[in-house]
Amino acid sequence: MEDRNYIKGLLEALLFLSSEPIKLSSLAKSSGVEKTDARELLDELILDYQEKEGGFLLREIAGGYQFITNQLYSDALSNIFKDKKRETLSRGTLDTLAIVAYKQPITLTELDEIRGVSSRAMVASLISKKLVKAVGQKEVPGRPTLYGTTNDFLLHFGLSKLADLPTPVEVKELKFEDFNPETISITEDGDELNPDFDTKLLPEELQVQEESETSHESVINPPESFEEQST
Repeated sequence: MEDRNYIKGLLEALLFLSSEPIKLSSLAKSSGVEKTDARELLDELILDYQEKEGGFLLREIAGGYQFITNQLYSDALSNIFKDKKRETLSRGTLDTLAIVAYKQPITLTELDEIRGVSSRAMVASLISKKLVKAVGQKEVPGRPTLYGTTNDFLLHFGLSKLADLPTPVEVKELKFEDFNPETISITEDGDELNPDFDTKLLPEELQVQEESETSHESVINPPESFEEQST
């Protein structure tokens, strides 16, 4: 590889200037090297920043590479940047998001059956926050909408791909406070749609909601545990 240190520095500069994860193929093309060489240099950069224990870390995230702030300084940064935008999710909506993540693609009816309560308002809220999206229609009578997670979901939870999700057994052992990234706050309150979101973009089955569904979860039947559904 020609001028290894130069290419490594170029990759570092490209990543520093980007506000979004950059795919390996794009980094390799931009730096004029093969993907195997680019990955080798990126792995070195990841170790360099990890050993330095500075303010930044390089991570493979959401299908690409991106610099992130070191979690070591998260409390101090949160106090300094108190106006930083955070997505707010209730525990019920986080539960809905977890089921979508592990069972996707999944319909609203299937979600309701797993949770034992109406999930319509929860799914609408997750769509407005760009954590869930419609990914198609199920080939059954009525062709209900199928839902899945988004690239923003991977970004918020620091995942490179869905395969990096903890196993259902690991999830069972997690506490909510352990599964609480810097960009998301978990509350006991209900969720609201993102005020900047155009509700006309919601699938038709989510646009018409009964008043009870916007303020309370409507019980469908006695819910089964998420762990039982995951086995």
